[in-house]
Amino acid sequence: MAAEGKKEIELEIAHVLFIDIIGYSKLSINDQHAAVEELNQLVRASEQFQRAEAAGRLLKIATGDGMALVFYTSLGAPAQCAVEISRGREENSPATADGHSQRAG
Repeated sequence: MAAEGKKEIELEIAHVLFIDIIGYSKLSINDQHAAVEELNQLVRASEQFQRAEAAGRLLKIATGDGMALVFYTSLGAPAQCAVEISRGREENSPATADGHSQRAG
């Protein structure tokens, strides 16, 4: 009877990228929504995000002023994703005139 109740647990190693918006709480409500939407668009445009999501190997956890991306792919995926997001940000807002920026690690 004890053998029937045992379940085998499969463990996986994940690699996490944390991203947040600097100065989020100082922004107006409208600017907060715009900043989160911009961050979501930048993340979704990332090739690493798209690859992991398409393979079903990504978990996205919203944190209010940012997110945690949990990659079940390669060790370098979060770092490469952060680089792609940073480059996308520079291409879309070279002068960062909107006053908010992201922090990732």
